[in-house]
Amino acid sequence: MQADWLWGLGGGLMIGSAAALFLLLNGRIMGASGLVGGLIDGSGHSNVMERLAFLTGLIVVPGVMAVLAGGAETGATTAPVILTVGGLLVGLGTRLANGCTSGHGVCGISRLSRRGIVATLIYLGAGMATMWVGRHLLGFL
Repeated sequence: MQADWLWGLGGGLMIGSAAALFLLLNGRIMGASGLVGGLIDGSGHSNVMERLAFLTGLIVVPGVMAVLAGGAETGATTAPVILTVGGLLVGLGTRLANGCTSGHGVCGISRLSRRGIVATLIYLGAGMATMWVGRHLLGFL
């Protein structure tokens, strides 16, 4: 549909606004992996409820929006093995990169963080290479 770009624009504005508000109100970067990591390693014990509320919103709101919009076609595979391996690789990557795409891409770039910019370029390059290999060499994506 011609107006599909509006959904992307709206989503980007919401993510950017949430990142700005999180930083202004909490003085911390809105990186999902950092929020989860603080729950797992116990370093975020002082604000557990805030972290849980934020992460719950990340999971629940897209599902609610998909229902309200009459469904959402993601194009993602339904193969459980690929989804599981992909999820584990994302978790490993965020640990190795000291953050996830929301932390580096949205928050790092907006603050002109050199580390955030480099990490985002690496994320994008690795994602493109993975898709190319999966689609053209292995034929499963």
